[in-house]
Amino acid sequence: MEARALTRLIVTIALTAGGLSVAQAGNWQEFRVYPTSQSQQNPDIWGNIVVWQQYISGDWDIYGADITNRQSPSVFSIAAFADDQTEPAVYGDIVVWQDYVSPDWGIYGVDLQNPTDIFTVADYDYDQIRPAIYENIVVWQDNYYGDWDIYAADITVHNNPIEVLVTPFEGHQQLPNIYQDTVVWQDGNAGEFDIYTTNIADFDNLVHHLVVGFDANQQTPAISGTTVVWSDDFWGDDDIFAADITEPARPIDFAVTMQSSDESNPDIDGYIIVWQDDRYGDWDIFGYNLTTGREFLITDEPHNQINPAINGNLVVWQDDRTGTWNIYAVELSGPEFAQCTSRPEGDLNGDCQVDMRDFAIMASHWLDCNLDPQGNCGQ
Repeated sequence: MEARALTRLIVTIALTAGGLSVAQAGNWQEFRVYPTSQSQQNPDIWGNIVVWQQYISGDWDIYGADITNRQSPSVFSIAAFADDQTEPAVYGDIVVWQDYVSPDWGIYGVDLQNPTDIFTVADYDYDQIRPAIYENIVVWQDNYYGDWDIYAADITVHNNPIEVLVTPFEGHQQLPNIYQDTVVWQDGNAGEFDIYTTNIADFDNLVHHLVVGFDANQQTPAISGTTVVWSDDFWGDDDIFAADITEPARPIDFAVTMQSSDESNPDIDGYIIVWQDDRYGDWDIFGYNLTTGREFLITDEPHNQINPAINGNLVVWQDDRTGTWNIYAVELSGPEFAQCTSRPEGDLNGDCQVDMRDFAIMASHWLDCNLDPQGNCGQ
């Protein structure tokens, strides 16, 4: 067994054997962003702006809401044209989406400060879909050359995007995500999906790095800072794994959550990871605090909650508890969202507090001794 696979096995056994407890959902006030009988799907969030696709009059349109006032969000239409506009993504005042302009999909955007000025990011022959955005860079998957590739464009000047092919490889490269200058994607060049990354600060000199390439599929990556998360079926069902890519050529991957059920569609912002999880028989939203090492339940309302997105302490998702997909949101607070200012002495399990868990670790090694010779132990 290769060294990284052995490390993954040890980390996984430790996580499973640790008996990680999950509290009930926090005392948070969930709210429906825009109550309606029309289907709403695929939310994204930045600051207090939530965007989603909504089915109106026979096709999908892009809607948004300012949720500064949690009790009465301000809802607005972003793109409501003929045919479909889907898969929105938002950063600051910029919203991008995929738009079906016959006969194929293209990527379009708008500045919410000038909502009538729709601009084209990329609309060529064949399809451009699944956009993501960070600051003035938009990434997407594109099948111009007959398989899916990842492209990026600098949209600083909206009517003159500067474009680059990020993945000039065979096979399919899909579902890109971006943080600052780092792009991640799932890559099927080896037959199963792996996770790759590259820094696009210099469009002319791209260096690609493998984040994880174990057997089975690693898919749906997301990134924040130097942490990449993804859904991984290495153990036979979907689990959530992550990697520290501080050194891109030497990623350190670790398990976030492993259940006998499926955990998928992760998102991350800062030190909080969220995902959808069906361990209780339907899809719920869970979270994980990288700082404290604690997993927590965000919502377990009946029916299904899927496709979560997070920014700061706000989480949004699509939810069918009323019989129709609607967008819900919650503001995290309390110990689940706690940050660690510094690790206290005696914190053996890395959760930023000294408690019985640390005592149990210490007690399990009571009287261990590695002195040489052994006869000096106990002296």
